[in-house]
Amino acid sequence: MENLVWIIPLAVILLVVMWWIGTYNGLVSRRNETKNSWSQIDVQLKRRYDLIPNLVETAKGYMKHERETLEAVVKARQTCVDLRSAGNVGELMKAEGTLAGSLRQLFAVAENYPDLKANQNMLQLQEELTSTENRIGFARQAYNDSVMRYNNACEQFPGSIIANMSGFKMAEFFEVEAQEERKAVKVQF
Repeated sequence: MENLVWIIPLAVILLVVMWWIGTYNGLVSRRNETKNSWSQIDVQLKRRYDLIPNLVETAKGYMKHERETLEAVVKARQTCVDLRSAGNVGELMKAEGTLAGSLRQLFAVAENYPDLKANQNMLQLQEELTSTENRIGFARQAYNDSVMRYNNACEQFPGSIIANMSGFKMAEFFEVEAQEERKAVKVQF
């Protein structure tokens, strides 16, 4: 009987410790899943940033009078590259909207240049950029799904207790802020 008095409290303590460890490890797993999902977006954004200088160089020869448009694309790209390196998701999302808008402007202006529209290099870049935009869209969706799972784990009871005590912070969704940014980049020459 004396052994039973000690076994029950030890069993309860052991169960609480196991629950704590399991919940903590689950939060860590979801946080790492979110980081992995962000890195998938990051890979596609880098691919896009690498394509843009080639696109601008191809267009530059034909669009001699559209310097402002070309400079806006280059500036927006550089801002995104800098913010990507800094790791600031919120600011990068805003800059991505600006980049998408400047690319839309470039493609709209390029419509006025028939030789550019027929250029084989430009057509290939167009296809690669379209493919990259699709990959970015899928990666954003996967990222937001993992952010939702992670944030749910941080907010739902009883995991919220461990999340708050262990310093787990909510992750930021990759959202489109301006209505103009919600439109797909139209790449057609």
